Amino acid sequence: SPDKLVYMANQIATFFQTQPGQDQAQRIAGHLRDYWEPRMIAELCAHVAAGGAGLSAPAAAAVTILRGQSRAA
Repeated sequence: SPDKLVYMANQIATFFQTQPGQDQAQRIAGHLRDYWEPRMIAELCAHVAAGGAGLSAPAAAAVTILRGQSRAA
């Protein structure tokens, strides 16, 4: 169940939403890339591909950024 990953991603997104600037999704994606294991990111990406239930909009935007970066690599 991705519930714990969704919860953690939403917490990270909530923190970055309180920070100044308009690049919150980029900063969330950077945090996930720097601190999460690749399999955690892969599971969260799969969850978003399946609809992303429960994931906040900023967290989902960050996952979209991560997915785009992994395709570009």
